[in-house]
Order: sequence, then C-alpha cells, then structure tokens
Amino acid sequence: MEFIMTIDSDDEDRTQKHSGKHKNEEEGYPINPDLCFDLSEDPYVELLQSDREKDIVKKIAKPDPVSINEIIQRRKQERASAKRKRSDEDDVQEESDVESDGYVSSGSSIPQHADTSHDEEGEDPLATSDEEQVSAAEDTESSDSDSSEVETQAEKDRKAAFFASEVHQNVHSSFLTMNLSRPIQKALNTLGFVSPTPIQAATIPVALLGKDIVGSAVTGSGKTAAFVIPLLERLLYREKGKHAAATRCLILVPTRELAVQCFEVCSRLATYTDILCCLAAGGLSLKSQEAALRTFPDIVIATPGRLIDHLRNSISFTLDALDVLVLDEADRMLSEGFADELDEIIKACPLSRQTMLFSATMTDSVDELVKVSLKKPVRLFVDPKHRTAKALVQEFVRVRAEKEADRTALLVTLCKRSFKQGVIVFLRSKKLAHQIRVVFGLLGMDAEELHGDLTQEQRLEALRLFRDGQVNFLMATDLASRGLDIKGIETVINYDMPNQLTQYLHRVGRTARAGKSGRSLTLVGEGDRKMLKAVIKHSDGEDNIRHRIVPTDVVSRWVKEVENLRPEIASILQEEKEEKQIRRAEMELRKSQNMIDHDTDIFSRPARTWFQTTQENQKRQVG
Repeated sequence: MEFIMTIDSDDEDRTQKHSGKHKNEEEGYPINPDLCFDLSEDPYVELLQSDREKDIVKKIAKPDPVSINEIIQRRKQERASAKRKRSDEDDVQEESDVESDGYVSSGSSIPQHADTSHDEEGEDPLATSDEEQVSAAEDTESSDSDSSEVETQAEKDRKAAFFASEVHQNVHSSFLTMNLSRPIQKALNTLGFVSPTPIQAATIPVALLGKDIVGSAVTGSGKTAAFVIPLLERLLYREKGKHAAATRCLILVPTRELAVQCFEVCSRLATYTDILCCLAAGGLSLKSQEAALRTFPDIVIATPGRLIDHLRNSISFTLDALDVLVLDEADRMLSEGFADELDEIIKACPLSRQTMLFSATMTDSVDELVKVSLKKPVRLFVDPKHRTAKALVQEFVRVRAEKEADRTALLVTLCKRSFKQGVIVFLRSKKLAHQIRVVFGLLGMDAEELHGDLTQEQRLEALRLFRDGQVNFLMATDLASRGLDIKGIETVINYDMPNQLTQYLHRVGRTARAGKSGRSLTLVGEGDRKMLKAVIKHSDGEDNIRHRIVPTDVVSRWVKEVENLRPEIASILQEEKEEKQIRRAEMELRKSQNMIDHDTDIFSRPARTWFQTTQENQKRQVG
C-alpha cells in the first residue's frame, strides 16, 4: 500500500518566548482563509492578588476574555428559531397547495441536514472492515534515512571525552530495594507506585550519587518522578535552621501547564516531609509568588521567563545556594527559542551544582549540552531510538491533493462516527484551532481549545473540563504536545502530519502512557512520504500501523455541511473580534481612570527590569 503525504507544521511556542511575541502561522486550510483571529498581546491576567492590590490594578489588567461558547450558543438558538419558522411556513404552503391543486408542490423545501443522525448511532463502521495493514516494506528499506545516524570517529571521540563511562548498577524491580527514606516510601505507597519504570530504575540511584545526568525515555514513562524522588531524598538530609534557609533545587520547564503538573507531582511526593515547593510560572500572580519565594522554598518549579523576572526583581530571591538544576523537556530548553533565557539562568547558578536533563527526545549532541556546563554526565537513554509506545495503535488516513479543502469535513466525519470521547486534536496554528473549535460547537460537539492566545485561566479551565470529561474534544497546538499527562485521552488526531519526527512522537505520546493502550490517527497529504517513512521506522511493530479508509459518500455529506457553515463561522468570529475591541476600549478607559486615582501608588513602585533591553531584543530579532 503506497502512502503519499503533505503539510507544514510549526511549533507555536518555539519562538514566542522573546519580547512576548508569537509567531504567526496564519496560512490555514480553507475553513475561511480570510478570517483573522486577533487577540491582545500578552493576554495573561494576574491571579491570587491581595485585596488592596486588586483594588488598584484589577481594572488595569487585560480585558475580560470573550466567551466563544456564549456566541456559538446564541447562534445555534437563532438557527433553531429560523428553522422552526421555515418549517411552519412550509407547512402552511403545503396545506395551501393541497387545497388548491390536490397534491404537494414539488418545490417544497426539505432541510439538507434532516437525515444526519444515522452516523452518530450504532456500531463503529470503521472498526474492522475499514482497517488494513500498512505495507511498510518499501518505506523501511531505504538506506538514506540511516545516513544521518552514522557518527564520525571525531564525534565519537568527543562524546567519549565529554560523557562519563558506563555506570554498572543493580536493576531495581521495586522502590523498596532503593533504600529510600520512610516519608518518600509512604508517599509512593499512597500514590500506588510499587515498581519503578525503566527510566526511574536507571535514574534514581545515579542521581542520589550526585552525578550529572542526560536522560531520555519514551513519553509517559515517568520521567518527572525519576528526578523528583532523588531531589526529595537529598533534601531530607539538608542542613536545617534559620541560617540554612535557601532554595536548593530548581526545576525548569518550557510551558506553564507542564510547570503546574510538575508542581502537583512534587507536592504529592513531598506530602509526608517538611520540604516546601513553590511554583513560579507566567500567568499567575507575581505578588503571591514573591511572597512564597521569601519563605525560601526548597524546590522551585519555574518557566524561564518568570524565573528571570523574579531573579531580577524579587528582593531576597537568588540561586546562590542552588544544589541541583533540572531541565525537563531539555531538548526544547536548549533550542534557539530559549537560548538567551537559559544562558541568563545558568549564569545565576553556582558551578558546583548537580545538573540533570530529561526529555522524551533528548540527544547526546555535545555542542548542545556544553551550554549547560555539565560535568562528565551519565547517559541514561532508555529509549535510544525514540520509538513510539508499544501499546499505541497508529492509523493514517490519506488526503489526496485535490481533497485538501476537505480536511475539516474529514475530521468531523471521523469524530462523528468513530472517535467520540477523550480525543485531543493537534493543529498547526492557533487560528486554525479556534476555527475548528467553532465548527465543532456549531455541530453540537462539546469541544475546548488550548493554545497560546488564551489567558492562563482559560488554558487551565480547558484542561480541567477535558480531564473531567465535561468536553469530549480538545483542539490544541503543540503547546499541549510536551509532557502533559492527561488521564482519559483515548485518541490523538493529527490534523496534519508534523514536519519533525520528535514533534510527532510528543503528540502521539499524549495517549498510550504508562503501559496503557491508545490510538493515534494522522491525516497525511501528498508531501509527507519522508515523514511517514520515519514514523514507521521508529514504530515498535508493523502490527500497530494501519491504514484507515473513510467512505467518500459520508465525507461528501459533511463537506456540504461544513461548507454551509462558512458564512456563520465568519459572522461568529467577526462578532467575537468586535466584542474584544469593545472590551479593550473599556479596559483602556478604566486604566486611565485608575492611573488618575492611584497615580501615587503606581508610580512609587520600582520599575521591573528584564535581562534584555528593548534595543537588545530588537537587534537580536533583526540579526
């Protein structure tokens, strides 16, 4: 079976970290290419502030977010009302036709969507007969893909000099054999952790020896606990007392959602200890974080931008006494989008620290790792070839060149017929995610969206609704592709094939986690043959790779349905844009009034600084 594929995919967060700007990837598939989904820059609002500060700044914050749910619900009610009105008019017309001519006029209108319910009911027609084994022979026989994996002798020599020699250790089959402290063991028992995963069994003993680590394992294998457990064990023997109060451990993560998740894991594992954890992520209250940092928490979980903000502007917070630095999703932290922030943070850390780097797609490139000042690190690559999970079934749907405009209808068809709950849909741009969210809403399919144009409150609320099962579909960009552990994800759908293998692995890694089964489905177009070959090569077995065929007659019906929604989608997005403009104008008015009423309090505060000036930022972006 031959696959021919296509699509560009952009990592939305990779370049957005500098100067608060987001990369625009607004060339979309034709739901409505002329629509523009504009949001105010840096829309994050401050939470958990003191009452006094709220009185001063609550109206200076960003305008209240517009509820797209309310707009969609209003439009659905208008549609239903118009439909009832047309139906009443048709009944009157039929009666008059029968009375005058003795038969119903052939011109009487029938709603085109009157018989769309048979696809939502009954068994999945695609579950058996529509699934075929992919013939991967020609995709795996090419040798050109292996050429990039061949190392030169010089590179081998550099790695031999940079990394520590192989560490021989006993393989632990239980946490009980690791000689962990009783409070840690009690927390592990409470959480139901009995046997360590391979990355945990390999990492914990080495980390307790104080060695630097570069670790990699398949996504969903428990990397967070692998570095949190040795941190807590080490902190139990820290020096205590007033003069010993200092932040000892720092965990850096690339996204706010991952920071919140890591904080929750750390807090649960530290339940029976006196170890304090602090979350310092963007989108949450600066004042409350500053207050928490003044208590000298033992562990700080932070995103790079907010950490630098605190280092520069929060009095008494430093990293001078730091013992351990952990970089989660380290390959992304070392990428160009975080290079400047990471350099600044490394400069603030003492040279005598222990450093640990983890990611599902971590490499052992010496050039990248030198930036973090590692000292003879130990390589712990449980998944050296970056394979997908064994329990993951990967399906692919071919999208021919002439059918590219039907992607949205194809997605709707799949979600209406086969994948009805616990589905996360990855899309390549924020604008497209929002448009598909509107389409699903108009079609009566409960959905939320998760991307960088939402406030932190909206993002966390979308995750909560999806986790709780209150919505069945989550439209997400690659913001949600890394590290997030969301229980209940049954299916991952790629609206387009990513342009990097690591991006694909992170996306499909949201399901089939911790040994559980899961399914991924990818819509592939004419230009994605190379990526498909790479995906098949890095899969754990041919039995888990399948080709799904969707009946064209069903897709055609949904194509018409989606086409009919285009004017309404455009109208909804225009209404949403106008509401945003109104709220922004109201916010500016309130801000001006607050500046007049509270100018003394506001201007008496010291100006917050950043590690790059505006001129340096502009110069770097131009260069």
